[in-house]
Amino acid sequence: MKLVVEYNDVLKEEKVEADGIIVGLKDFAVSSKRTYSLEEIKDITKKFGDKEIFVSINKNLFNDEIDALKEILKELDKLKLQGIMFYDLALLKLKKDLHLQVDLVWNQTHMVNNYMTCNYYYDKGVKYAILGKEITLAEIIEIIKLSKIKCMVEVVGKACIAFSKRKLLTNYYKDLDKRSKKNLDILEKVSNTMYEVVEETAGTSFYQKEIMNGCGVIKELWENNCSYIIFRENGLEEIFEELIKDTITYIRNNCQDEAYVNKYKVLGENTNFFFKKTIYKVKKNEKD
Repeated sequence: MKLVVEYNDVLKEEKVEADGIIVGLKDFAVSSKRTYSLEEIKDITKKFGDKEIFVSINKNLFNDEIDALKEILKELDKLKLQGIMFYDLALLKLKKDLHLQVDLVWNQTHMVNNYMTCNYYYDKGVKYAILGKEITLAEIIEIIKLSKIKCMVEVVGKACIAFSKRKLLTNYYKDLDKRSKKNLDILEKVSNTMYEVVEETAGTSFYQKEIMNGCGVIKELWENNCSYIIFRENGLEEIFEELIKDTITYIRNNCQDEAYVNKYKVLGENTNFFFKKTIYKVKKNEKD
């Protein structure tokens, strides 16, 4: 099992302890603290040539963006990347049409939730999948066991739970006739949960305020041959490097050090959906 990380700004790092790095492509990636131009990604592959580099292209594409993206993909294909993380299914067609050699990572958030669909995309030539954050640990393990695809599981970080291409904060403050902000904390009253709303160039992301702490499930993921786990720096800036080093040591020692899990209980008790099923109920019409 390998550890892949997304830094707030990887260009500032002198060295990387993790096995791989996620970098978002400028104008084509969302829900990242920092995105990178093609030239910057070329520099990153040179600087961290011993690491597995995944480029994130995780937004819906528009027709007028396709030609520019084609040229970028041709250049990315020369860099010997480990994979391109895609949301829009146009990437499948573009890979075929452009005869790209780079592997693809299916990253359609809430839709990556069962082994049969993972196997469908594997048969279409997709090598990896980032599993949805709304499924349980038991469901994740089922997908790992029954799918041919290499599974990636987001374990630690501020979970992004939704994205809208609309400029929601700009519109909100415009309606209030107030000066617009790019960040806003909101309370979801039904669950009494706080979320952070962040407006970007491409739209608006919604993040959990609490850190998702999956350190306690790493051992079980390792025991069930999970290919990759993902950490994101957002919200963990003060301890991120130490956390990475400790996690690499933990994995290499076959996840036997219970002190590791105890140490990182400091990240909080939010285990997201690892042990909580999502149950959909039909709401009765009060008039009936």
